[in-house]
Amino acid sequence: MIQDIFPHVFHNEFQIKAPDDDSYFFYFIDGKLALVDGDEKSIPQFSSLLEEKSEAMSHCDYLFSIDDKTFYLIDETGVTLSNLPGITIHQSSILREIPTLWVSFSAVCAMQLHRFYRSNHYCGCCGSKMLNSRKERAMVCSSCGNTVYPKIAPAVIVAIFHEGKILLAKQAGGTYSRYALIAGYTEFGETLEETVHREVMEEVGLKVKNLRYYKNQPWGISDTILMGYWAELDGSPQVTLDLTELSTAEWMAPEDIPDEFTNLSLTHEMIRIFKDGKITK
Repeated sequence: MIQDIFPHVFHNEFQIKAPDDDSYFFYFIDGKLALVDGDEKSIPQFSSLLEEKSEAMSHCDYLFSIDDKTFYLIDETGVTLSNLPGITIHQSSILREIPTLWVSFSAVCAMQLHRFYRSNHYCGCCGSKMLNSRKERAMVCSSCGNTVYPKIAPAVIVAIFHEGKILLAKQAGGTYSRYALIAGYTEFGETLEETVHREVMEEVGLKVKNLRYYKNQPWGISDTILMGYWAELDGSPQVTLDLTELSTAEWMAPEDIPDEFTNLSLTHEMIRIFKDGKITK
């Protein structure tokens, strides 16, 4: 999955430190990000900037490190980069196409933190300006002291088995058109297992039993931590779709599942495990 970058090591400890020429930077414009052109897109370094390098270095925040590589976020409200030789602005969907996992994983993490900083310019309690904390990864109100941390929302993904088949669904609307598993966010006061039962009933009108936890995944694209479960159908296999959430849901045998899944997401990994016959019910 996207976070499986071994033998590289991800370091997300909060620090305050200045970049150097070899440091990598992320620069976002309207949700799009700057990447180095080439056969495989890569993350730009400060050394690639020309006359704008000094200004960019003075308007950035340290994010994290991978091994000895340091990554920074340039504040697009404080500096406008116009001279970017060999660098192109891309839609975030391109991250699914980058085969080097430490590159795509670092970009997804940076995207999540960029959304956090961008959406917390002003305090939700008193309206005053928010400032970067000097002791932890947080935004602190300059007036009332309200502290806001990066959003991480728990969510579940569930693979449902019935007579050698798995239930695959497609989202209603949006741009993502591949099959996926049933998924949804955990509500307040709800356990993860209760989320599984509720989401399955709401989206496809089915009951499930014998839940088994598989693994989890940080998914910065939607600010979530995903928890994957296997489950067995409990009762009728007749699907009743919530058409506001899904456009279709089908029971599929392994040989009928399209060979269109990557190694990036928890959903795709679970579908591939079933398709490859590594888990059956």
